Amino acid sequence: MLDRTLEVGRWTLADLVPAKSGPAMEAVLAELDDAVRSLETWRGRLDASMAAATFGSLVRDMERVAYVASVLRGYSTLWFSEQTGDSDALSFQQRIDSQLAEAQNRTLFVEHWWKSLDEANAQRLLAAAGDVAYHLETLRRFAPYTLAEPVEQAINLKDVNGIRGIGTIYDMIANALTFEITIDGETKRLTRTELMIYARDPDPAKRSAAYEAMLNEFIAHKDVLAQLYKYTAGDWHQENVALRGISSPIAVRNLQNDVPDDVIDTLLEVCRENAPVYQRFFRLKAGWIGMDRLRRCDIYAPLQPVVRTYTYDEALRLVHQCFDGFAPRLAELSDRVVAAGHVDSQPRPGKDTGAFCYGVVPDKTPWVLVNFNGRVENVGTLAHELGHAVHALLASDHSVFTSHSSLPLAETASNFAQMLLLHVLLDSDRDPAFRRYLLAKYVDESYGSILRQAFFVLFEREAHRKVHEDSATADDLAVRYLDTLREQFGASVDVPDEFRWEWISIPHIYQTPFYCYAYTFGHLLVLALYQEYQREGEAFVSRYVRLLARGGSMPPLAILEEAGFNVRTKAFWQGGFDVIAGMIDELETLSGASPKGKRRP
Repeated sequence: MLDRTLEVGRWTLADLVPAKSGPAMEAVLAELDDAVRSLETWRGRLDASMAAATFGSLVRDMERVAYVASVLRGYSTLWFSEQTGDSDALSFQQRIDSQLAEAQNRTLFVEHWWKSLDEANAQRLLAAAGDVAYHLETLRRFAPYTLAEPVEQAINLKDVNGIRGIGTIYDMIANALTFEITIDGETKRLTRTELMIYARDPDPAKRSAAYEAMLNEFIAHKDVLAQLYKYTAGDWHQENVALRGISSPIAVRNLQNDVPDDVIDTLLEVCRENAPVYQRFFRLKAGWIGMDRLRRCDIYAPLQPVVRTYTYDEALRLVHQCFDGFAPRLAELSDRVVAAGHVDSQPRPGKDTGAFCYGVVPDKTPWVLVNFNGRVENVGTLAHELGHAVHALLASDHSVFTSHSSLPLAETASNFAQMLLLHVLLDSDRDPAFRRYLLAKYVDESYGSILRQAFFVLFEREAHRKVHEDSATADDLAVRYLDTLREQFGASVDVPDEFRWEWISIPHIYQTPFYCYAYTFGHLLVLALYQEYQREGEAFVSRYVRLLARGGSMPPLAILEEAGFNVRTKAFWQGGFDVIAGMIDELETLSGASPKGKRRP
C-alpha cells in the first residue's frame, strides 16, 4: 500500500501520450498512418492457401493498427471525460473519430477477406493464430451479417457525423446540466453527482427535492433528448436488423457478446419473476424509515440518520484490505493504478458524472474515473472500478484483440470486489445496527445493478419495437417506461407520474443499446461465485484468478463452463436471487420481523 496520504485529484494521461498536442501526439498519428499503410500492402496478397507463417505476419500488422487506434481512441475518450465542455477535447475527439473511421475503411478489405474465407482454410489458419484466434473466430461469427465493402465503408463514414455525433450531443447536453435545489433555506445549483447525494439523505424532504430537481431539468429538455433516443433506436434497427439481417435489436448485442439469445431471454425472465424479492425488501425498508409505503424517491434512503463518511485515503486503504485478504496479488495490482496517477476522483462541473475504468491497451495501466464525495457508496464505487482495473491487469498478457473480457463477464471482477468490501466492513464492526445498515445498503445496490438494469433492457426491447413498428412518440415511450417501473415495484413503492421521463436521463440506452443486462449478468454471476468461495476457501482463489486472466480470449460461456457454471438454466440465475433473499431474511431477523416481512409478536 502507498506510504503517503492521498487526496482526491485528477489523473495524468502522460503515460498514454506525453502531450495533448505537438510532436508527441503527431508522432502517434503518424504511427497510425504508417501502420495502416503497412496493412494496406496486403491488398492483392491475401490468398486462401497462404502459409501459416505468412498469416502470422498479417495478424501482427492487424494488431499494430489496432494498438495505435486504441491509444488514440482511449486518449480522446479520457480527455473528453475529464472535461466534457472543453472545446479542444471535443475537437480532438472529432478529429480522432474521423481518422479512425478513415483507417478502418482503408483496411476493411482484410476483415472482408477473412469473413469470406472457406471454412477449411480458416480453421487451418486459426490453428496458427495463437492468442488472436478467438478474435478471428468472432469476426467470422459476423460473416452472415457483413455487407459489401463499399457499403461498410459508407456506414463507417456516416456514423462519424451520424449516430456517434448523436451520442456526443446527448453527452454534452446531459453532462452540462446543473440542478437547482433549495436545502435548509439555501438555493444551490449542483452537478448531478452533487445533487444525487441528497437522494440518500436521511431527510425525506431532501430526497424528494433532489429527484424533483433532476426530473424537472431533464423534462425541460425532454423533446430534444427523446428525439435523440428515437434516432438512436431507429439507426440501430435500420443498420443491424433491416440491412444486416440480424433477427432482433437485442440479438445484435447478444451476437456481439457471443451469448445465445435464449440465455439472455432466460436471464430477463428470471429477473421479471423475481421482482417480488425486492418488493419484499422495499416493504421492509418502509417500516425502518417510518413510512407506510416508500415513494420512488425513497428507495435509496439510508437506514440511520448519520451516514458514515470516509476520506479518499481511508477509502483506498479499505479497498486495498479487501483485495489483500482475498489474494495479495490483486491488492498489488489495485495499488499500481493509484500509484500511476491513473485515478480521476475529484468531482467538478463538466466532468463525466458517472464512473468507469478504461483499460486502453494491454501494456498500459488502466485509468479509473470516479466522483468521490466521501460516502460509503463512493467507497463501493471505488472498489468496483478498481476491480475492473485488476481484471484488465490480470489479462494484460493477451493481445490487444483479446485482453478485454466480453461484456457479460466485464462486471465479474468489479462486483466481486464489492462483495469482498462488504465482508471487510461487516467483519470490522459486529454491531447489529451497523450490520443491518451494510446488508441493507448492499441489497439497495444490488437492486440497482440487477433488477433495475434488467428492467432497463426490458424497456429497451419494447421501446425499440415501438419506434420501428408503431412510430412511437416520446409520450408513448414515456408511458411504456412508467409501466415497467410500476411492474418492478408493484404495490411496494409509489411511483409518481413524472418518473415516466426518467429514461431520458439514462446514458447507456443512448450510447450502448442493451448494454445494461451485462450488469445483471455480472452481479448474479458474482453472487454464485462468492457462494463457491465461501464453500471452498483458498482453493477457489486460483480458479477465480484464472477466470479473470482469460480476458476475452475464449467465448464467455466456455470460460464459465471451465469454472463449472451452467448459465443456461433458470436454476443458475435463481441461485443469485436466493442469495439476496437470504440477506433479506437476515435483515428481517435483525429488525425483529418474521420471514416475508411480518412483524414478530
